[in-house]
Amino acid sequence: MFYAYVLQSLKNGRLYTGSTNNLERRLSEHNAGQSKYTKHTAPFELVYKEVYNTRVDAFKREMFLKTGKGRDEIKKLLQAAVIQW
Repeated sequence: MFYAYVLQSLKNGRLYTGSTNNLERRLSEHNAGQSKYTKHTAPFELVYKEVYNTRVDAFKREMFLKTGKGRDEIKKLLQAAVIQW
């Protein structure tokens, strides 16, 4: 299983998008400051994930979510999740 995921910094509220085959390990790495792009904005919480059968599919989704349309889609998905609570 592979994942495309979105984390939110609890420090500044910004979103970070990535992909991995081990979501728990990757979140731990982000929170431990082991990621170059997120080490100064930890801690993080997982706010969204999607499951894929291949690394290529997860990576393609990650790349889309980093585009303008992808960021808009994530914002809508996260807003819908908040409204449901």
